Amino acid sequence: MKQKSKREKWLHVRLNQSEYEKIQTQFKATTCRKLSDFTRRKLLGQLLVGTFRNASIDSLTEELAQLKTELSAAGNNFNQAVKKLHTLSKIKEFEHWLISYELDRRALLRQVEKVSEHISKAAEKW
Repeated sequence: MKQKSKREKWLHVRLNQSEYEKIQTQFKATTCRKLSDFTRRKLLGQLLVGTFRNASIDSLTEELAQLKTELSAAGNNFNQAVKKLHTLSKIKEFEHWLISYELDRRALLRQVEKVSEHISKAAEKW
């Protein structure tokens, strides 16, 4: 199995505006997602795939990542609300409600986890 080594060394390069724009133009024409990855590959003479990137897939990936964050936040908020309601469990009327919403909370969190897994798998493919 191939092990990745930790990148600990820094290389600082100063560019003028036209040099920077040339590098940005070349970077955008590749499939590299990060400028650092592009620059590292270019400097080390590694293969750079220069194909058209599908902007709609990139947009979808960004939206899915945002959705994943929002679902996680909603699950956390729901969890906090249920924990707060557990402090009121001494009142008989809340006991039945708490049991019902605890089951709903667990179902919601399972669904959020499933969505999160699917988003992660889709992001790995792209």
